[in-house]
Amino acid sequence: MPIKNVLLEIGTEEIPSRFIPDAMKSLKERAEASLSSNRLAFTEVKTYATPRRFAVIITNVSDTQTEQIEEFKGPALAAAYDQNGLPTKAALGFAKSRGIDVKDLTETEVKGVKYLAAVIRHESKPALEVLPEILEGLIAGLTFPKSMYWDNSGVRFARPVRWIVALADKKVIPLTFGTVASGRMTSGHRFMGRKEIEIADAEEYLDRLYDNNVILDQEKRLQKMRTSIANLQKDFDGNYEVEMDAGILEENLYLVEYPVPFIGSFEKKYLEIPEEVLTTSMKKNQKYLAVRNRDKKGRLANYFVGVSNNLVANMGIIREGNERVLKARLEDAAFFWEEDRKIPLASFVERLKAVTYQEKLGSVYDKVMLTRKLALWLCRTYGEDDIASLVDRAAYLSKADLVTSMVFEFPELQGVMGREYAKCSDEDPRVALALHEQYLPAFAGDKIPTDDVGAILGIAERVHIITACHKVGLEPTGSQDPYALRRAARCINEILFARKYNFDISAAVGESCKINEIGEDIKAKILEFIRQRLLIQLKERGFSHELATLGVNVSAGVPYQALRLIETLNGVKTEEWFGALANSAVRVKNILAKNAKDVPASEPDEAIMAVDAERELLAEVKRLGPAVNEAVKVYDWAGLAKMLAELSPVIGKFFDGVMVMDKDEAVRNNRLALLGKCNALLMTAGDLSIMA
Repeated sequence: MPIKNVLLEIGTEEIPSRFIPDAMKSLKERAEASLSSNRLAFTEVKTYATPRRFAVIITNVSDTQTEQIEEFKGPALAAAYDQNGLPTKAALGFAKSRGIDVKDLTETEVKGVKYLAAVIRHESKPALEVLPEILEGLIAGLTFPKSMYWDNSGVRFARPVRWIVALADKKVIPLTFGTVASGRMTSGHRFMGRKEIEIADAEEYLDRLYDNNVILDQEKRLQKMRTSIANLQKDFDGNYEVEMDAGILEENLYLVEYPVPFIGSFEKKYLEIPEEVLTTSMKKNQKYLAVRNRDKKGRLANYFVGVSNNLVANMGIIREGNERVLKARLEDAAFFWEEDRKIPLASFVERLKAVTYQEKLGSVYDKVMLTRKLALWLCRTYGEDDIASLVDRAAYLSKADLVTSMVFEFPELQGVMGREYAKCSDEDPRVALALHEQYLPAFAGDKIPTDDVGAILGIAERVHIITACHKVGLEPTGSQDPYALRRAARCINEILFARKYNFDISAAVGESCKINEIGEDIKAKILEFIRQRLLIQLKERGFSHELATLGVNVSAGVPYQALRLIETLNGVKTEEWFGALANSAVRVKNILAKNAKDVPASEPDEAIMAVDAERELLAEVKRLGPAVNEAVKVYDWAGLAKMLAELSPVIGKFFDGVMVMDKDEAVRNNRLALLGKCNALLMTAGDLSIMA
């Protein structure tokens, strides 16, 4: 009879909210994998978490392991025994590798050949004998960004483990983690529940916790939070709306076991500070939800919504305490805002000389000046001379806000404060905007710069970072990428795609290498790094590996055009002519590869062509050659596809009617020369053979 519910609860001190989602996901995946590998059938694994506990509930677990018989093929029977019938080293070694005696080996036959075989029957144990080891492994296998020791047992966890509940229906599953042994005693809400609760049956676990003000199911806890916030919003009489920030909601979800939202306020004078400063103060430190006016501008209001983990008779006490804390932080922000504006933003640039960017690469000031050179080169090279002065000024000011008091206190406001201080210093509005947009996109799916000044500055800085870091050996290795070069390359491409820039990034890398005095060997490494990032991004957009590779091979230097090319080919790849052309490209390459020594360098001679199909192919190659080259040069991908469609049946007719490897050497070599010319044309459009 199956076990209806297997319960594991790990009770802890409060765990940081950011640790919980990934740990919970890992717990579920590892529980499912461990049960399956231990041959225990089950219906479902559910994981739950609050700041004080992780829980796993597994339903309908089989009471015994399923039987497993494995057969392993060994050496051929002919090689397993000598002429005296004694086992050879091959047979003895095989038996030893499978942990059985050689006399217990059997025979099996595969395709008429007899082999030795080892048949191993795995014992079927009761689930209650297997579960302790499985559950102990689940606890010990949990990993966190930071773990700690708290006693002499030597085990580590995110926070000290205080109790463990492990039940198979009504039975305790015996296990230990460190000095904590499993039992049936759990604990309710820290402030609103009983300290000790006995769980008689795993089936009652969720209800017993709920009775003690612990909403264990995170989905129900989130719904409770949202509903309570919606009810609070009624107090605003339709004038204001709570900004339901998904990140802040999730943080609060794993900060409480019973959510009690409340409304707080702050003085209107603080609304004179840039709203990003206010929202950062609220979100980063206090995990508050901002409140906005319901007017067209959606301006920030002087209210916030916090989430308490304690329902008290007088919630005013909770509100007032939070308001005091927020006021102190806003006072600091107001002071920084006032102090930083006493001098122009440009006055901060010289201070960057005292800030080290990287010990081998000099100061942040040095980085700014080199980025500035590359940004101006991009403007000159791609016809953006009309904004060159704006790009130059934006590059000069690009990191000035890093040494302001506000950004020192709130590093995540870099760029935002640059924009605001630039406005206060009467800088050009496009320069001010660029100081913020240089950092976009900051993450996958983030906004793209809306103006060329910020976009060009962002590209220039990222190209410089990639080349400079490669210069001093700081390129990514494995999972290590301390200077986020992969993200930098990704952002370059995302900007190029979105802004539809035909920038040659290979040329930009070359210019950056010249500015940074980097040799050809490192330059080649950088170009390959950028090429691989482009390939990955194109595949992430849903294109096949073959199609993405073709696009990168043709236009790796100009990522936007690589994208346009494969979008065009993706639209025709299912057409009959495209498949036929890809197959023909394979045949052309194979024939030329097998006869590489015999392919003449001379042009094919029409005078010795005896078959119409080869004359037609030569004429088509001559006609399309210049046009295909021009189409690739000007990025006319639709025109290229049209020409390839015209070429496809002509090549097909050639292979249907012409024997390339003719007995006559002159005829044969002439046809090889024709295929060489045809291959050169095909390769101009990319290696289509990989699409076959």
